[in-house]
Amino acid sequence: NRRRVNVPSINTAPQFQNSMHNQLQGDNGIGSPGGYGDMQFTPLLPSQLLLGSPFQPGTPNGFNSQQFPMSNFQQNPSSALSPTFGGAGLMSPTGFPTQYASFYGQASPTGSPMIATPGIVPGTSRTVYLGNIPAETTAEEILGHVRSGQIESVRLLPDKNCAFISFLDSSSATHFHSDAILKKLAIRGQDVKVGWGKPSPVPTSVALAVQQNGASRNVYLGNLPEDITEEEIREDLGKFGPIDTIKLVREKAIGFVHFLSISNAVKAVTQLPQEAKWQAPRRVYYGKDRCAYVSKTQQQNAAQYLGIAPGYSHVLSGADREIISTALAQQSVAAAAVATSAGGMNNLGNRTVYLGNIHPETTIEEICNVVRGGLLHHIRYIPDKHICFVTFIDPTSAASFYALSNLQGLMIHNRRLKIGWGKHSGALPPAIALAVSGGASRNVYIGNLDESWSEERLRQDFAEYGEIELVNTLREKSCAFVNFTNIANAIKAIEAIRNREEYKRFKINFGKDRCGNPPRQNIVAGNGNMSNQSPSPVNGQSAGLTANGQSGNGNSPPNLSPGLPQNGNDLTQNIAINPLQAYLAQQQQQQQEAMYQQQMA
Repeated sequence: NRRRVNVPSINTAPQFQNSMHNQLQGDNGIGSPGGYGDMQFTPLLPSQLLLGSPFQPGTPNGFNSQQFPMSNFQQNPSSALSPTFGGAGLMSPTGFPTQYASFYGQASPTGSPMIATPGIVPGTSRTVYLGNIPAETTAEEILGHVRSGQIESVRLLPDKNCAFISFLDSSSATHFHSDAILKKLAIRGQDVKVGWGKPSPVPTSVALAVQQNGASRNVYLGNLPEDITEEEIREDLGKFGPIDTIKLVREKAIGFVHFLSISNAVKAVTQLPQEAKWQAPRRVYYGKDRCAYVSKTQQQNAAQYLGIAPGYSHVLSGADREIISTALAQQSVAAAAVATSAGGMNNLGNRTVYLGNIHPETTIEEICNVVRGGLLHHIRYIPDKHICFVTFIDPTSAASFYALSNLQGLMIHNRRLKIGWGKHSGALPPAIALAVSGGASRNVYIGNLDESWSEERLRQDFAEYGEIELVNTLREKSCAFVNFTNIANAIKAIEAIRNREEYKRFKINFGKDRCGNPPRQNIVAGNGNMSNQSPSPVNGQSAGLTANGQSGNGNSPPNLSPGLPQNGNDLTQNIAINPLQAYLAQQQQQQQEAMYQQQMA
């Protein structure tokens, strides 16, 4: 019962014209004997982030499949993410800073990158280049930042302070590339340069092993003896190639060994069982690449971008890795464009949104009640100045909230709030990122709670660990929720409360941050009031309306296309479906109207 997997687009050989190829090959990327330090990087605009990927921004090519029909998608040549977008005045003409470059890695042993000629669209690449990496950085540290797809091989060049990560497919590479740029990937406090490696096909032997046997760079070891050590496993398997990580699960008598390449894992799976020590009952086979794990958040984000209504994200299973990667990559590009269009290049990766003109009687609870679309890192409310700063865990969530709030307005106490960007949040601290991956949020759940525990007591006990936004008790369910204003304080509270004698009989865990719920389907009515609509599975549109606005029963199959708005009415309908694209489309439309007015004047 060998596991088989489908790997899309195994052959990713370059498909550019010979003239382009000659131009690229004509420069070895070394401007002086110093080589690497003198390289001239080609800046990228948000619309160029996907150069070298199998699709271009604003086009549905990456989504065409039988599962995701594009019949209702009408491509707009002047979409917000078209190549002309960068010059539309929404940002400086220089585009991204020099650390975000597009170039190819040499095929030479030195791994020296080759500079792509400006203005030339490279061929499809499945390899991402990372530069400015501290020399002592391990592969495990680097790959801890990768959650975008199955890796074929990793090459570290410590003397060049760089690495090349080759994925099995170019959509996974594009997802990681765009996500690393949006989140300003940093390792050991150093900003990492992100670019493209040279296009290359997956080795034939690897492609066959993947398609026929479900090969990955992770080797599964089963029926292990109780006394086996990590050092013993490293000694036995290290001869097949460099190892990324080793994980032992003693209670299940199993282990996992991640190699730096699939080819080395194939050697281990093929040759290790021939050794007497590793024959039956021991088991040796392939496990799942830890970098290909599809988190629930990724699945939900991809579903939202594809227009799948809340509660239906399960239609995207882990088998749809390429669909998810493509959606998340385009979402990252759109988020980068939104962030930089309003805040300039230095706003890239910002997770903090500014709220102003807040009514004096507004509470922080009321603010959290209107914030939707992503988990919060922290929220800071300054009532006497009528302002608030909302910092999300993910910059994509911040950009989506900013876009949606600008499009449909944000109202509290019948007063429309001002929406802007706050001071740059910086990168998410690694400790917080690790905690969030384990289910952490700013909300603490207390279960098995009896009636003797009041909200006042809970607030008093938990306030020792930080500012509280809301305490909510559900007597009928014998539980309560304590929402902090900072996720770090919630993490600290759980660690401490669990050790307090009086709380040991209760269940203490993380609850769900309500700010992470999908945005409400609100639209600004003509009188300025907000009208609520009930979402349906079909692109989040109101029940009783079909995709073309005609009446229907709302029970038609989901249309999974991330369609862009084509006119004012479409823009209104698509706001909650895809606020990033809708915001960019609106900005471009306004600029085109302004340019037209200038020409007519």
